[in-house]
Amino acid sequence: MKNKKKIILIALLILIVLIAIILFVLNLLSTNKEEAEQIISLVEKQSVLEDELDCTGYTIDNAKVVLNPYQISPLTALIMFETDTEVAPTVTIVGKDENTTFTHEFEESKSHYLSIYGLYPDSENEVIVSFLDTEKTFTIKTEALPDDFILPTSVKGNKDSLGNELYFFSPSSSGYTSAYDVNGDVRWYLTINALWEINRLSNGHLMVSTERRVNSPYYMSGLYEMDLLGKIYKEISLEGGYHHDYFEMPNGNLLVASDEFNNDYGTVEDVIVEVDISSGDIIKTWDLKDILNMEDGKSENWVDYDWFHNNSVWYDDATGSITLSGRHQDAVINIDYDTGSLNWIIGDSTNWSEEYQKYFFTPVGDDFEWQWSQHAAMITPEGYVFILDNGNNKSKIKEEYVPAEESYTRGVMYKIDTDKMTIEQIWEYGKERGSEFYSPYISDVDYLAKDHYIVHSGGIVYVDGKNSNQPAGLGGADKLVSDTVEILNDEVIFEIILPNNNYRVEKMSLYADNEKYEQTEAKRIGSLGKTELRDTKIGFVLGAKDISEFGRDFAVTQEIDRLVVSGRFKKGEDVNIILYQNGKSNIYHVSVSKKPYTALCLDIFTEDETENGIVIDKYINDEGLSGKYSVYLEVNDVIYDTNEYVEF
Repeated sequence: MKNKKKIILIALLILIVLIAIILFVLNLLSTNKEEAEQIISLVEKQSVLEDELDCTGYTIDNAKVVLNPYQISPLTALIMFETDTEVAPTVTIVGKDENTTFTHEFEESKSHYLSIYGLYPDSENEVIVSFLDTEKTFTIKTEALPDDFILPTSVKGNKDSLGNELYFFSPSSSGYTSAYDVNGDVRWYLTINALWEINRLSNGHLMVSTERRVNSPYYMSGLYEMDLLGKIYKEISLEGGYHHDYFEMPNGNLLVASDEFNNDYGTVEDVIVEVDISSGDIIKTWDLKDILNMEDGKSENWVDYDWFHNNSVWYDDATGSITLSGRHQDAVINIDYDTGSLNWIIGDSTNWSEEYQKYFFTPVGDDFEWQWSQHAAMITPEGYVFILDNGNNKSKIKEEYVPAEESYTRGVMYKIDTDKMTIEQIWEYGKERGSEFYSPYISDVDYLAKDHYIVHSGGIVYVDGKNSNQPAGLGGADKLVSDTVEILNDEVIFEIILPNNNYRVEKMSLYADNEKYEQTEAKRIGSLGKTELRDTKIGFVLGAKDISEFGRDFAVTQEIDRLVVSGRFKKGEDVNIILYQNGKSNIYHVSVSKKPYTALCLDIFTEDETENGIVIDKYINDEGLSGKYSVYLEVNDVIYDTNEYVEF
């Protein structure tokens, strides 16, 4: 019995020693590590900034005025004060003329937070606040525009036919998300890189992309609901990210052009999701691979991983259908919202399978042309299909391609009969402008009212003085142009030309009718999902070299909901990020490629890139992770200790 107790005691002592050794080793592995740099999100920063935005104790005579209160919208301000009784102040931002002066009446209240929009840059702006028998003029001084700000090269307008709305641009090349008035003066812009569609929701707020990517080159983490001050009310994160377009449905939910990364086909830009606007949950998904043949209707830009290239989303409540624009198949398609079944296809049926021919229309009437590599497909209130026809090549047959210098971009409107399956062209603008109006990519049309439209040729590209079929950044462009035209009753009433490329243009009033500033905490909804693991291993990470021996750019930062690892890697290298915790390694693969999830680039490395590598960002989401992790880099089976840790 004594021997048995002795053996048990010795075993316990050995176990204690082993545990002590393990704890000692674990402690050694984490000693002297520094916490990764923390990147403060806009939502987190906003919470701090709002501590200083308080009207308490201020009157109209000593009102508190804060320029650019959220630090991302420099031509805005907040005027804050209290009144003894409830009053409804009116604000007037004085412009250069009637068309550039803005007036807005706020709701009755005793506590006043007056959002001031539309200030001129580098100016002493006159802002008049009035209520009852009180009138107070404020002078608000703004800073100059950034040195790299894009200004119009030409602005023409018939002011008798124009109001005082602004033209909101989202850039595709250089530039800022910004708004110009009818004189071409900048009256609003954001300093964050908000891409894609910019529009106003039914509640008066803007909806723009986040500034955070989830994959190269332009797949963003989701959307911000914000006001023009730059105050965020919601951040919506999407596992498949966001690109190109969204649409607010009658029930308030969003239809969003998204992706399913790491799908079996390795494709992008072929998934649409419906997002619950309250929770951020995905409640419905449409995968175009289940609806169309990926090999059909190929345009010049078709590639196997970006076979459809959806660039617009439109819901038509009258027919319960969704209209989408597949640039790489030269096809505008319409699907049933409930079933996802295909209703019709607009485009040239050449090179489409026999099974799809029944979905195409037969042209009727005079002067009919199909659209090519189109964008911004929508259904008008009259039931017409309105499209931005980019006009690339104007044929499915390579031998019949029209060269760029003979192409043109146009807005085109079609009348369709889904019973007879006929299509008639009833309106166009742009053909008469010839190649000077030719955009091989991006661009937009907007329906303002009956016979009142915007046609935006936003991607005009020149190489060596000649029109190019290549987007900016791919073909050595030496001149970029964005030409936006407003047409009323077939007459051009406004035109603004910018020396850059812009994705879309929306004409909107500066203030929404239901404009209301609310100092509420921003909601973060939705999810980026759980990052896929390459492998897991049990055991210590031993023999790691110091990261300084890697000898190339490498950085680790932590955002509110993910780890971001950025490094310079060479083609062919096998790269992993290791998150180590308590004897377990989570291993995440880093693809050293320009091609994955890339709609406009080929996986071709230049001589310099082959020699020196390319910078790759790897995002590891916090879902499923908890506690402190040591961060290691593994390249071709050589492990480097970054000497940093992250904590989720």
